[in-house]
Amino acid sequence: MAAENPVESLQDEVTCSICLEYFNDPVITDCGHNFCRACISQCWEGPDPAASCPQCRETVQQRHLRPNRQLANMVEIASRLSSQAAKAAGGDGVCGEHREALKLFCKEDETSICLVCHLSWAHRAHTVVPVEEVTQEYKEKVQAHLKTLREEREKLLGWKASGEGKSREFLKQTQTERQKIVAEFQQLRQFLEEQELLLLARLEKLDEEIVRIQNDNVSELSAQISRLSELIGEMEGKCQQPASEFLQDIRSTLSRCEKGTFQTSPELGEVVSGFLQTTHALSEPERKFKGTSAAELEHQRGETLSTHRQAQVMLDPATAHPDLALAVDRKSVSWTSNRQRLPNSPERFDTALCVLGCEGFTSGRHCWEVELGGGERWAVGVARASVRRKGAISFSPEGGIWAVERWWGQFRALTSPVTPLPLSRAPRRIRVCLDCDRGQVTFIDAGAEAPIFTFPPGSFPGERIRPWLWVGPGSQLSLAP
Repeated sequence: MAAENPVESLQDEVTCSICLEYFNDPVITDCGHNFCRACISQCWEGPDPAASCPQCRETVQQRHLRPNRQLANMVEIASRLSSQAAKAAGGDGVCGEHREALKLFCKEDETSICLVCHLSWAHRAHTVVPVEEVTQEYKEKVQAHLKTLREEREKLLGWKASGEGKSREFLKQTQTERQKIVAEFQQLRQFLEEQELLLLARLEKLDEEIVRIQNDNVSELSAQISRLSELIGEMEGKCQQPASEFLQDIRSTLSRCEKGTFQTSPELGEVVSGFLQTTHALSEPERKFKGTSAAELEHQRGETLSTHRQAQVMLDPATAHPDLALAVDRKSVSWTSNRQRLPNSPERFDTALCVLGCEGFTSGRHCWEVELGGGERWAVGVARASVRRKGAISFSPEGGIWAVERWWGQFRALTSPVTPLPLSRAPRRIRVCLDCDRGQVTFIDAGAEAPIFTFPPGSFPGERIRPWLWVGPGSQLSLAP
């Protein structure tokens, strides 16, 4: 049997059993086996601190890996021996078979050969040129490939950077949306809990009112029954009298019988019906949540808790359309058929039948109420101080106006497009709630304490906002005290 090659034996000893390459940063385990640090770390990926040795399967601790510096030195020695052996076999421009210089290049086989190889049968019929002549040609080919490869690498690096940037942006967007959803649903839950308590409290008050009215009705009915019983006994005795005595004062007797008729009071039914209408207005899901965000519901909840400061609002005559007549106290406005001769200043509306309040708000929470004195066409709300005064005006948030209106029996929020409001009857008084810090406007039926509509938050950040009224022909609006 041939003697074992010591170089090959050394190479076997410095080869990792996992990657089958020379050890790279070799480490030794508690069981005495060596591996590349990267190889054994990849094998032991996971949270478990204990793992088995890939070679002997003995359980070892992952944290007890120690560097093997002597083995690393042996790897370096084995690498140098391997290089020397390769040079001896044909390195440094010498033919390994004929020990001649590799001065020629075979184009068919694309390999360097010596002069003896060129004369052999293997290359005799091939095109052979000196190495110096063909080197530049192949360098140019390699350089062309290098240019293409570098361009491809730059393109891939660009795609990688772009993809990583987009991924970070998308992850940021999803995180923002996640936080928004959590916050909105938290507000929804809080609002619904408070609405539940409010409605249950109202139902409890209704129970008390029903019992009170019923007790009053029972007392009244008992008194009526007692009087009727007395009258019936008297009438029965009257009927037993002789004819001559019976007919005496018969008109008074009949009159007393007619006055004894008892009419039931409708008060209890009216109380229950009115309460249930208010309750439905507060709790109807379609009315409450259609087109209304969680932030709007939170704002309506704040209105229920009276967080707005009552503002003393007066109308600004310098902004009123010439067809609008203001009261002396500047608290009410109505349409007039007699057009007034007023200066056409930049502040005055010249086409739309509008007027602004004198007050302007840039921060804080404020509210005021408007009494609706009749008429089929009117609008109530707020407007930017810079709202357009001349020519056609867009009655919408895009035009700087946030309002609700009545238009020939229809109630609408002046969104874009308009949003129909499911009001069964015209409110007598509307409360306008302005939150400058949130950029939000809410309208409430002040009589029923029921929300009408809320514009979404963030509508007018940093803007100066003023009360706004539109008064159609036949209508009159007043600022409630």
